[in-house]
Amino acid sequence: MNAADKNVCPECNGEKVIQGTCECNSEWRGSKVDDDWSDCQCVPQVTCPMCKGTGTVEK
Repeated sequence: MNAADKNVCPECNGEKVIQGTCECNSEWRGSKVDDDWSDCQCVPQVTCPMCKGTGTVEK
């Protein structure tokens, strides 16, 4: 299969991973780090489930 038979993955835009996000809200406590509470919940980056980390999908 050559490059002409593939498109850039629409979910990750060819980046191969989906960047994690953080949401912060002072009205709720996110998680405890050592003895301190963090008001943020963060999701780590993950391999794109659509292209399986290749950055491209078949046409």
